[in-house]
Amino acid sequence: MSRQKGLSFYRKKKKISSAAIREIAEWFFLIFTAVLIGAVLVFSVGMRTSVIGVSMEPELYNGQEILINHFIYKLVSPKRGDVIVFLPNGNQNTHYYVKRVVGLPGETVQIKEERLYVDGVLVEEDGAFDKIADAGIAENEITLGSDEYFVLGDNRNNSEDSRSGNIGPVKRDNITGKAWFHMASSGKGMGFIK
Repeated sequence: MSRQKGLSFYRKKKKISSAAIREIAEWFFLIFTAVLIGAVLVFSVGMRTSVIGVSMEPELYNGQEILINHFIYKLVSPKRGDVIVFLPNGNQNTHYYVKRVVGLPGETVQIKEERLYVDGVLVEEDGAFDKIADAGIAENEITLGSDEYFVLGDNRNNSEDSRSGNIGPVKRDNITGKAWFHMASSGKGMGFIK
């Protein structure tokens, strides 16, 4: 005679239903499709390049890869604060330059007393950028044409930008696109460009 100790329960083996498997497969398919469409859009609407030099530090670093949206400026104009990618004077034999827009078409730009003035008004930058030691050609007031932008590197004292006579104001036709996303680099993860 066998004795039972305590209560005994029958354990049912849990089975995964075919409906649950189908739902999981649908989710994987949707995620895969979304990633694929995203990748196609990024690489068809945009392009990828590397930052050359330290002129955009601390936002972007030398050698860091960035994604460029070259479609957006077909719909809207570059805005103040946008980080743009351009070929200086349309020169196809040089590397892409990456700089921040500080002056818009029709505005006057001048650098005096180590500070940036747009239309005669001091641009308050909240200490985000160094004072500008070399005004370059912007020592005298520059009036931008209807298709010209004035750009500066974030690392103001280590940047070849619109202050340089060989670059000057950037014509809209020479702008390749907007830098919008940076890949991971030493000391900095990937993310959107501010």
